[in-house]
Formats: sequence, structure tokens, C-alpha cells
Amino acid sequence: MESRRNEDRKEPEIVYSKSVKAGKRIYYLDVKKARNEDLYLCITESKRKQQGEDEAPQFEKHKLFLYKEDFAHFMEGLQDVIGFIGDQLGSFEARPERKPEDAEANKENSDPAAEAEEPEKKKGLFNLFK
Repeated sequence: MESRRNEDRKEPEIVYSKSVKAGKRIYYLDVKKARNEDLYLCITESKRKQQGEDEAPQFEKHKLFLYKEDFAHFMEGLQDVIGFIGDQLGSFEARPERKPEDAEANKENSDPAAEAEEPEKKKGLFNLFK
């Protein structure tokens, strides 16, 4: 009987998805449709675990489900804590985007003066709530 329950239960449909790359982590923001046709947000943090050179990469994932009746309270709380961090730090900058092909080149040809000239782009979750 247990196996029949698992067969009947299917993964909720993803109706919209956005991924946010942030350093070694990727955040997936998926809007899913529940059985009752309501929409909800599933936030998944995916972080690559350190493995040996000959092993296949593994990922550690954490999920947070946020339902529509909680959106306003969540946004209010998130704006509050991001504002607090901004007040404490004065400002915060997004991490520069890193591309795998650039990682090898940067190891050999690092030029701090050239990096300082390029203005950093502000983006990420922090700027959604300003």
C-alpha cells in the first residue's frame, strides 16, 4: 500500500522558475502549483560539496516553502533585517560574477589595479528589497 501512495503522489508542477548564482551557491526560486491550484514559492539552496578529484560532484540542498498567506510577513521581515545589515555596514556589495573559464586565468594573471577600476554591479536578493 505504501508504494501505491508514492506512485499517486507526483511532484508539484513548476509554473515559473528563476536561479540566482551567488558564489559557491545557487538559489532556485520556483513557483509551484499545489493540488488545490494555489501557488507557493519553493526556495532551494544548492551548495556543491567538496569531493575528491575523481569523484562525481555532490550537492547539498536545503528547501524552504513559502505560502501566499505568509508573503507579506516574510517580505516585511526580510526588508527589516536587510535594512539592519545595510545600516550596520553602511553598504554592501554583491560578489563579482565568476565564470569557470575565468578562474584559471585569474590565478595566473591577477591584476588588482585593473579589478579596482571596474565598478561592481549591485544585484542579488538584497537589491530586490530596497
